[in-house]
Amino acid sequence: MRRKPATPSPVLDRAAPELYLSRELAALEFNFRVLAQARDERTPLLERLRFLSIVANNLDEFFEVRVAMLKHHHMFGSAAPGPDGLSSGDLLTRIRKRALDLVAQEYDIWQHELRPALDAENIHFLTRDNWTARQKLWLKGYFENEVLPVLSPLGLDPAHPFPRILNKTLNIAVVLKGRDAFGREGHMALVRAPRSLPRIIRLPDEVCDGGVHYIFLAELLQGFVDLMFPGFKVAGSYQFRVTRNSELMVEEAEVDNLARALSEELIGRGYARPVRLEIGNDCPKAIVAMLIANFELEETDVYRCDGPVNIIRAGTIYDGLDRPDLKFPRFIPQLPAAFNGKRCKFEILRQRDVLLHHPYESFAAVVDLLRQASQDPSVLAIKQTLYRAGVDTPLVDLLVEAARNGKDVTVVIELRARFDEEANIRLATRLQEAGVQVVYGVVGYKTHAKMLLIVRREDEVLRRYVHLSTGNYHQSNSRSYTDIGLMTSNPGIGEDLHKVFQQLSGLGPVIELKHLLHSPFTLYRSVLEKIERETAHAEAGRPARIVAKLNALNEAQVIQALYRASQAGVEIDLIVRGACTLRPGLPGVSDRIRVRSIVGRFLEHSRVYWFGNDGSPEIYCASADWMERNLKRRIEVAFPILDPALAQRVYEETLQNYLADNTDAWRLDGDGRYTRAEPGDQPPHSAQQWLLAKLTPGTL
Repeated sequence: MRRKPATPSPVLDRAAPELYLSRELAALEFNFRVLAQARDERTPLLERLRFLSIVANNLDEFFEVRVAMLKHHHMFGSAAPGPDGLSSGDLLTRIRKRALDLVAQEYDIWQHELRPALDAENIHFLTRDNWTARQKLWLKGYFENEVLPVLSPLGLDPAHPFPRILNKTLNIAVVLKGRDAFGREGHMALVRAPRSLPRIIRLPDEVCDGGVHYIFLAELLQGFVDLMFPGFKVAGSYQFRVTRNSELMVEEAEVDNLARALSEELIGRGYARPVRLEIGNDCPKAIVAMLIANFELEETDVYRCDGPVNIIRAGTIYDGLDRPDLKFPRFIPQLPAAFNGKRCKFEILRQRDVLLHHPYESFAAVVDLLRQASQDPSVLAIKQTLYRAGVDTPLVDLLVEAARNGKDVTVVIELRARFDEEANIRLATRLQEAGVQVVYGVVGYKTHAKMLLIVRREDEVLRRYVHLSTGNYHQSNSRSYTDIGLMTSNPGIGEDLHKVFQQLSGLGPVIELKHLLHSPFTLYRSVLEKIERETAHAEAGRPARIVAKLNALNEAQVIQALYRASQAGVEIDLIVRGACTLRPGLPGVSDRIRVRSIVGRFLEHSRVYWFGNDGSPEIYCASADWMERNLKRRIEVAFPILDPALAQRVYEETLQNYLADNTDAWRLDGDGRYTRAEPGDQPPHSAQQWLLAKLTPGTL
């Protein structure tokens, strides 16, 4: 039924800074929602500890990349304000204030909630002041036999200047009194913990009275620091940790070999410019001042910790503890019904498309398809992209096997996948040695698309089989990230994907695609056009709606288009896990836009775009968020779900289901604050639990 046409949108500067949140602050805000999981008593205890560790890891990366680059541009005066209009100086000030709040909450949860709760479950983290005599004796022997031989304590003097400290490593600053063998007055020394030493040590049961007992390596080093400096009196010892800029600076257009250039750059990554100093709460100001001076930092770069400076390590006990009562219930990912049995996967895909919803449905379906392709004499060629593959993936072995079986195998490896560069260089080398044609993508554009193309000869006809996904070909991630994958033999999609691979390997001209939306060419324009189409429907009095599930949203033109759509009468629901710079609910601007974030057991990673289109809806799954880098500076693919039944399933499982969540959802207000959704009078609904019940029946 036609509705009354909307009144024309008022004249408004949709680029006004007050209409945008800060990208960096929005990214930082996500960690408060993760930290809430560590505080939530409904979450199993060891999972709460894992969430605490995730926050610490996220904060490391935030400083290594976002803060590091912001400080770099601020130093050289090259930081132009973003859509929010904040200067780099103002933004750094606001980041510090919010980061201090996050660190304070992190250690408050550790000291006053998690440690007592762990103690109650007979899982103990010991500090020096509560070692028993038996424990201290064992720890002393462990220190002397396993730790002391690999330490190289360094006394600081003109002949022993302040050393290079590796990024994110544990260190102890020691204050000494007395004279050494050469008659020199003791003053300061540093103890760097080698990476070969475990950061968490489990004490043997025979020296403990029941339960499981751990200590941080820092506690051990400080507990026996006097053994490292015989003849001196130790006046104090203090933990510290420095975070450095970890963004690799390689001018791709100016190098002959990207892999070699990245390898050389990686050598110095651990010693790049410092951006943050973490130090124990008890450290005197004079020691802090000395460290600040040597790292060339400011007071505002110092973060004091009420506990171990490497709190991230606490989560490492998770895998080693057999306490299923303190973890999420186990589940068994299912194969899609079409893949049950021993039927040929190609025969199945000739008859129907197959949808995969990870982690509820097993990544083994992808592995099985590639395994069959690697062994099938009728398969002529395999082409695949690898962004993050992980160390446990069987896919690489299968690609090597396929090449050795005489198939033409081409792999596009993105060497610049942040923090996976070294692993991807090794992976590229291994594949090349096996005869695989390896392509590093396109200079200036990260290849972020997730694509697999198999070419098979059938009755003298070449048929293409395709797998497209919102997530990486990563075995571990597929068990903890939510993603959508599509397997199809649709000729149009196969032809499109063939053209994309041809362009990546042959650096060919701009291509025209029938079904796929391709960044940096058609995806950005298509998203804007589809938003504008909904706007036109609303202005004409027709039903208009947009629903999108994303990891992040910050592209200014997309946000302006959404604002205009809202003003025209389009109903817009956005499910944005991480940073969202759009302000929802602003009167006259975004009244009809609602933004929510889901934080739960699994990391929400799937990207799904749905446009109502006046009763003829379109739905796309994609590797791309609505971010400037994804839409303009990366190779991305959005793929349509053409099968009506599968399209309805994606809508119900990834959009409708998540909009109904009232237990794990957070609602974004126009001022940038998130409020947790409550069931109220409605039955509790968790999107992830609903999917577990639906897709993994009988396995909880």
